Amino acid sequence: REERKMFMPRQIIVAENSGFCFGVKRAVDITVNYNSNKGSKTYTLGPLIHNENVVRRLKEQGIQEIERKDIGKLDTRDALVIRSHGIAPDVIDQIGKSGVTMIDATCPYVSSIQKKAKKYHERGYQIVIVGDRNHPEVIGINGWCGNTALVTRDGSELKDLPDKVCVLSQTTEMQSNFDKTVKAVSKQSKDMLAFNTICNATRERQDSADKISRLVDRMVVIGGRHSSNTKKLFEICSANCKDTVLIENSAELPEWPIPGKKPEKIGITAGASTPDWVIHAVIEKLKRNTR
Repeated sequence: REERKMFMPRQIIVAENSGFCFGVKRAVDITVNYNSNKGSKTYTLGPLIHNENVVRRLKEQGIQEIERKDIGKLDTRDALVIRSHGIAPDVIDQIGKSGVTMIDATCPYVSSIQKKAKKYHERGYQIVIVGDRNHPEVIGINGWCGNTALVTRDGSELKDLPDKVCVLSQTTEMQSNFDKTVKAVSKQSKDMLAFNTICNATRERQDSADKISRLVDRMVVIGGRHSSNTKKLFEICSANCKDTVLIENSAELPEWPIPGKKPEKIGITAGASTPDWVIHAVIEKLKRNTR
């Protein structure tokens, strides 16, 4: 008892903007609600969101994920959910020909980018997308301009651009990368259009994570390892706080020593695909470790 009095409790600071974003919550709600109709089987094209904890729960409800190559194997009574990342027009055509019911859970912000890519490609602009070329959102957007987009991380490798260029961004990209790309394109192209399509939820999360990670001794980033926005949060926090960890759930939380005489501040943020119940479990485990 006397020994416990020597230890100071941890101060746990949770980022104001963390956890499910609008688009992810909408996709999960649409999928779960549709699945309650037991007249058909519900599938998702790829994992609905980049979070294994959520995908596992969906599977427990009978919602399975499939790959594009397996679309033709589905029964016409089945339903196929398009995740928030969206898909290219040729995939939409393939689903239509298969006869299955398509449930479109594409995030409205992503749909807006797809429309811009199509519109300005048809007007003769070279589309440049700031983001990860292997991310499903970027792959989908590129499909709306005939897969002719130049995909870049920060514009540093862009050379010999045409006069007409339209710059778009993956919704979860970092503002600094978008700004660098716009600067690089503006030096080469006379007619440049730049649409900052990083969604507000991403900006708010990154800003909150940046502020908190500057104030704490340790930082916890919660989210899927395949989640683009979670990886960006980890990158931001790591730059400010050396003791930053990326975990998917409370089971992966490091066994940090109980705080000594000096109070310890621990910051928490979470990616847009991380549900509240996962965040709460991490907080509760940290609280238990202070006793």
